[in-house]
Amino acid sequence: MVEPKEFIDESISYIKEEVDGEAMIALSGGVDSSVCAELSYRAIGEKLHPVFVNTGLMRKGEVEQIKQTFSHMNLEVVDAEDKFLEELEGVVDPEEKRNVVGELFIRTFEEIAKELDINYLIQGTIYPDRIESEGGIKSHHNVGGLPQIIDFEGIVEPVRNLYKDEVRKVARELDLPSQISERMPFPGPGLAVRIIGEVTPEKLDVLREANAIVEEELGNEPWQGFAALLGKATGVKGDQRVHGWIVSIRAVESRDGMTAKAMEIPWDQLKTIGDRIAREIDNVSRTVYDITDKPPATIEYE
Repeated sequence: MVEPKEFIDESISYIKEEVDGEAMIALSGGVDSSVCAELSYRAIGEKLHPVFVNTGLMRKGEVEQIKQTFSHMNLEVVDAEDKFLEELEGVVDPEEKRNVVGELFIRTFEEIAKELDINYLIQGTIYPDRIESEGGIKSHHNVGGLPQIIDFEGIVEPVRNLYKDEVRKVARELDLPSQISERMPFPGPGLAVRIIGEVTPEKLDVLREANAIVEEELGNEPWQGFAALLGKATGVKGDQRVHGWIVSIRAVESRDGMTAKAMEIPWDQLKTIGDRIAREIDNVSRTVYDITDKPPATIEYE
């Protein structure tokens, strides 16, 4: 297991050695990229340019939270929602989704880097990302989802050999706020991989609200807990037949994300989550609970 203080010192030295000039960090607000941002800021100070790309695939209130948490680092927020949704239009294959997001993700950073004359990109790739991408399980937007030709002199990955629980330990040692250090994992391609089939603005709106309810009710109980959108089914609301969305609730316990067990949520709590989603979101007709472990399933849906 990593020794946080020693890792911090080594990482700061590593970043100083790797970055010759100014660098940009792909900041998502999750614990991985946040740790990398803090390490990089301590290493190169004002030479660091944190950039958050709003892909339109983020959780409810995420953009506002990112702005508030990282304002001291001269954070730049890029609104690329329309561009990402346009590129995802008609895409239904999971790997193609990941590749579309990965391609557009890196090209967006290249454009910004060119404007600012920056040659280095820092990102929060962790060990499970590499294992799953290199092993062909699924492409992560920051590993297997990256295009073959990348217009950066160097990509720096300070936490590439750490598991999620180790990154959290480093985050605590860095005194990052608990809403960052203890935050549940969130996929790089965002809500796109929690929607079965094509990604549309309507589906994103429904899923964003459902996911917020799941996170609010579960808090930090699971290693990861979220909502996914499966398709449509018949239901009844206000004595009227509706053909609404099916929302799947998923909560797992894990140490490092490589394997996971479906969490045994108390029935009353699970029922409250399902009832809230169906009641508060007009076009949801039913909710289900996913009891599948990893393996055979992955934690995310696509």
